Amino acid sequence: MKGIILAGGTGSRLMPLTKVTNKHLLPVYDKPMIYYPIKTLADGGIKDIMIVSGKGHAGHFLELLGDGEEFDARFSYAIQVEAGGIAQALGLCYDFADNEKVAVILGDNIFDYDISGAVKDFEQQERGAKIFLKEVDDPKRFGVAEISGDPPKGEAGKIIGIEEKPENPKSNYCVTGLYFFDKQVWDVIKTLKPSGRGELEITDVNNYYIKQGIMSFEILKGEWTDAGTFDSLLKASNLIAGK
Repeated sequence: MKGIILAGGTGSRLMPLTKVTNKHLLPVYDKPMIYYPIKTLADGGIKDIMIVSGKGHAGHFLELLGDGEEFDARFSYAIQVEAGGIAQALGLCYDFADNEKVAVILGDNIFDYDISGAVKDFEQQERGAKIFLKEVDDPKRFGVAEISGDPPKGEAGKIIGIEEKPENPKSNYCVTGLYFFDKQVWDVIKTLKPSGRGELEITDVNNYYIKQGIMSFEILKGEWTDAGTFDSLLKASNLIAGK
């Protein structure tokens, strides 16, 4: 299973911090933001990792991270020339994946969660995808999963669908920025049409798998946050500092 870290985008919500650098190179407590998703994948046993960045600061990632030896991993790099959405950035990794299953993580997501068990489970999953959910107080800010059953009470549950930034969320379970996909994902991406934002949306990819009945999920028991806004960047730094 290979790993992909998506670290492109303009980081407009963090201006002026991102005026001269990539969001994912900003500090989260005592390390650059990109270190945390790398550690999540590497600690989960995923050592072959591609990092997708925007064209403006690609050299900075290479200078900071090198070939991955510091993380006991092997790094490859790709450049997203224009911001076209998460799914568009993922599509750049087709050759790297080489028909293997992939773990995709957003570069601004901080997980206090060991994914090694989930990786082993997904390697045994015959086909499909897997997502990771977290109960939050502000679901309107995220993609939100509608679930049948009540997983916290031990009911298996099934994802009915995912709605992006809904005005009236059907649950408090947001979809975190960690996704496992089988090799079908490349064909799915080819069928996508740009959303109202002009981007290829990862939610559309996930909903394809849901409609096929081949989407599994886990509810995170550890801490998680994104770090793409001033408030969440502070939250992420406090989370790490507290550990």
